[in-house]
Amino acid sequence: MILPLFKTHYSIGKSILTLSKPSVAARNGSAGAHNDVKKELNSSITPSSIEEIFEDGYDLDKFYLVEDSLIGFLEADKLCDKWEKQLIFGLRINATNIISEDKKENQKCFHKIIIFAKNGEGCKLINKIYSKAFCENDGVIDFPSLKKMWDDDLVLMAIPFYDSFIAKNTLHFCNCVPDFSFCEPTFFVEKNYLPFEHLILEKIEEYCKTFNFKTQDVKSIFYKDRDDFAAYQTYKCICNRRFGRTLSTPNFDHLGSQEFCWESFLEEVKK
Repeated sequence: MILPLFKTHYSIGKSILTLSKPSVAARNGSAGAHNDVKKELNSSITPSSIEEIFEDGYDLDKFYLVEDSLIGFLEADKLCDKWEKQLIFGLRINATNIISEDKKENQKCFHKIIIFAKNGEGCKLINKIYSKAFCENDGVIDFPSLKKMWDDDLVLMAIPFYDSFIAKNTLHFCNCVPDFSFCEPTFFVEKNYLPFEHLILEKIEEYCKTFNFKTQDVKSIFYKDRDDFAAYQTYKCICNRRFGRTLSTPNFDHLGSQEFCWESFLEEVKK
């Protein structure tokens, strides 16, 4: 089974999906980033919404939402009551073993983890982890602190496919060594037809076999259809223009594929 992992515009620069329909999101003031895109392009680009995806009729009783912040959590929780779906919320955050005073050295050891809440108390614990990371360490949680706060009854850990410690060690020659002594993470596996995927997959399979960790097939969803890829790419360039990125040379990880979408997920589950 493939799990669809949605992300919204609340993770700034990562997705062009909204939670509510665009007109509702605009009235609520939550689609500002998308409005900026429309103004800059002088076009009729309108973001799709997760609400519209659910209205297509696909039977999805659980809504897996993985965000880089907690800003949209309350809205998602309320909408799930309306949609009669169970919200499975995960926080994607930078992690490292030890945070040193040398910021350049820190950057080499940062990698992403996802922390999912199992229940209401788990959501509160995620909020504590998020607060510690962003109030004290510029958005990074260190494993010693995480170990002290961790509760297996409240939260569980997952390792994303493309920006995990395995991906960084394999593709960027880093030496990230996380501490999983306090938890049993599940390693996510994705297939979006990128040329380096097999390299990461081989290392994940080897690592999970060695330490007896589970894997799970997933699909990250940042836009609705493949035709939305250009709008997604443009949005990312606008959000990152201070780095000199353009449509011809975006220099973004994973932008060699148009498969990070709901359309691709539907095709995969029908196979």
